[in-house]
Amino acid sequence: MTDLTSLTLAEARKGLADKTFTSLELTDAHLSAIEKARVLNAFVMETPDRARDMAKAVDEKIAKGEGGPLAGIPLGIKDLFATKGVRTTACSKILGNFVPTYESTITSQLWRDGAVMLGKLNNDEFAMGSANETSCFGPVANPWRRDGSNTTLVPGGSSGGSASAVAALLCMGATATDTGGSIRQPAAFTATVGIKPTYGRCSRWGIVAFASSLDQAGPIARSVRDSAMLLRSMAGHDPKDTTSVDIPVPDYEAAIGKSVKGKRIGIPKEYRLDGMPAEIEKLWSEGAAWLKAAGAELVEVSLPHTKYALPAYYIVAPAEASSNLARYDGVRYGLREQGKNIHELYENTRAEGFGAEVRRRVMIGTYVLSAGYYDAYYLRAQKVRTLIKKDFEDCFAKGVDAILTPATPSAAFGIGEKSGEDADPVEMYLNDIFTVTVNMAGLPGIAVPAGKDAQGLPLGLQLIGRPFDEETLFSLGEVIEQAAGRFTPARWW
Repeated sequence: MTDLTSLTLAEARKGLADKTFTSLELTDAHLSAIEKARVLNAFVMETPDRARDMAKAVDEKIAKGEGGPLAGIPLGIKDLFATKGVRTTACSKILGNFVPTYESTITSQLWRDGAVMLGKLNNDEFAMGSANETSCFGPVANPWRRDGSNTTLVPGGSSGGSASAVAALLCMGATATDTGGSIRQPAAFTATVGIKPTYGRCSRWGIVAFASSLDQAGPIARSVRDSAMLLRSMAGHDPKDTTSVDIPVPDYEAAIGKSVKGKRIGIPKEYRLDGMPAEIEKLWSEGAAWLKAAGAELVEVSLPHTKYALPAYYIVAPAEASSNLARYDGVRYGLREQGKNIHELYENTRAEGFGAEVRRRVMIGTYVLSAGYYDAYYLRAQKVRTLIKKDFEDCFAKGVDAILTPATPSAAFGIGEKSGEDADPVEMYLNDIFTVTVNMAGLPGIAVPAGKDAQGLPLGLQLIGRPFDEETLFSLGEVIEQAAGRFTPARWW
């Protein structure tokens, strides 16, 4: 029998339906792979007993012909999603051993559709980071390595555990969240497919908040089809989330293989950055050529406010983070450090509980929201955000169906290369240069593996779509996937 962990989610679904293997066998194969890959540090909590119990229950349902759309499929869950009875920490010391008494809407929908939980995945602390180096559980290793090198690379962030686990074949798919690129950038670094849906497409209820007007959940998977299957289960209106949009969820999988003939693809001139590596430029041109060969029409477009997106993002996101993270005070749950009075208790708890990057962003956020600076920074950043959104609206009004850009300015870099005492945090923030505009405008974006750099590391392309038109992204993404092929890392762990 083929190694069960090497199947795509779609292939596993067929095997389960044909009774070639059981969900328990599929789950055991992945649990065994997780045990052998602990050096990657992708999982922060393994739940083998729960996984086997869920798999057995699903096998009984499948036998009766009652399996749901994801029946028996083993998944990993980012540690930002509340899982009832299973520790959820956002990979921060401040949450300690917090065990939720409730289930996030998205995970409850996955279990409703028959998926199996293998465990909780590592992420940057409170999703703040682009390399998965800020987690209190330590950094995640990318299963990819440069040709001929033993240097351990970052998997991207904040959903680094999700991307690493999917790329290393430890789970068939994973939940992830994207505030400024945290699904798409790790997907590009690991040759996986990651989609950030339109803001409001997926419920945020039960997900630890970072920046509420930017956060959006989505899947990371091995193929475009797999990501479409997962998004269908994850998406939908939730009355518990006031930002969740009440519109029908399409059958995303039906978009796979649809003709893209006549689709107009925008190529934004502002994304051609000074000093952009030649291989990123080449990859972008190749991606455009593949779409053109499939019948799409290429048009140059202008997104003039792109250059302001990163600075505006790094005002809006920390401002919302400082507000959201005010609830972690050591009084009601999580870590509590002693103090002579309530103020000292707060100070000691937050100083001990938050890591350096989270403290930096909370302080930036508190500063830009403070009296005297609110208008100069936060209000101005929100005005810039409106202009960024209008740039995209103008493009779509001219008949553009999607926009093609690089996903990242480079391939994965080494652990510690852009962090540490002497590192400039701005250099790390520049990783989000191609992705933050999508969050600022609330649009859907997908990252698809498209090639490799000179050192054999994967590179991805990004497609940005109209609001709630994820289907077009899936059909275009599949064209790129078919042309580029799928890549898996050479096993070293």
